[in-house]
Amino acid sequence: MSDNLNQALAEIQLVLASGSPRRQEMLTQMGVDFLVHVTDTDESRKDGEAPEDFVTRLARDKAKAAIQGMELPSGDPIAILAADTIVVQGDFVYGKPKDFEHAQQVWHSLSANKHQVMTAVCLLYQGRTNVRLGITEVEFGRITADQMQRYWKTGEPLDKAGAYAIQGYASAWVKLINGSYSNVVGLPLREVNELLAMIDKNWL
Repeated sequence: MSDNLNQALAEIQLVLASGSPRRQEMLTQMGVDFLVHVTDTDESRKDGEAPEDFVTRLARDKAKAAIQGMELPSGDPIAILAADTIVVQGDFVYGKPKDFEHAQQVWHSLSANKHQVMTAVCLLYQGRTNVRLGITEVEFGRITADQMQRYWKTGEPLDKAGAYAIQGYASAWVKLINGSYSNVVGLPLREVNELLAMIDKNWL
């Protein structure tokens, strides 16, 4: 790698297009320097859109929304990292719950059953987008009505895809995980590392 290219890569400012404290914490723990820019993106699923296509499109849309109008005072180039997570059973996609009744419906479907967690991560740099998709299978044990009531009162399910946080109270429901744990939390770190390697911002 030439000295000029090394200098150019070193000046790239990474921007995380997410307000998720979990994603911010995971990047910080891995020694990645970044700014945060939260976007307001339409997260509606198109008719007939496959779950994999849906979640990757949302990651791309968030990255593109973040880059619009952004300019660092120093003029350094910007790389946008965006992600989106969904919980999937067959063709059903479970996003964030609207209310307790909605969360109950989701939990009844997940109870004593398997589901997939899909997180798409997009890196946008110099007009080019690169996307990685992490898929993890999770199996829950039986969830009782009393557990649903108590979990809802914690407030934890409110802003979580599938109405649960695997790193929180809902960890007690998990019977089996097949795949990346960090993917279920909301940021598949192996895939992120591969993307950041493209701009020399990876940690390993």
